[in-house]
Amino acid sequence: MGISKVKIFGIPLNKKTAVRWKIYLDRAKMYLSYINFVMIAFVFLNSINDEKIRQILDENRLIFYPIVMILFISISLVMGYFDTKLGLRKEEMRNNATENPITLEILKNLKELKENQEVILTKYSK
Repeated sequence: MGISKVKIFGIPLNKKTAVRWKIYLDRAKMYLSYINFVMIAFVFLNSINDEKIRQILDENRLIFYPIVMILFISISLVMGYFDTKLGLRKEEMRNNATENPITLEILKNLKELKENQEVILTKYSK
């Protein structure tokens, strides 16, 4: 019994299915990181041990917790803005594209088309 004949919940287990499931998990992981972000902010606030600060935080939770969340989100947005403005994301995407076999195949085909176009243009321009 080959791997292409194996089924999980009626879905054939093959390379395409495995890749699709991995993409689903990666997307879910991204959304779960937002929850993780919020949890880190609460852990940060709860880790403050100074008695005076702790008392102020406990008495004014409805004020300080939203302020800290807005502050964390604002700092993250500024970091993301500078990441994009400095071109780090663009360079990262360029590096990912050069490792992608499909992109490499497309580039190879485009080069061949350009070479063929040049040959045709020189042949008919005479």
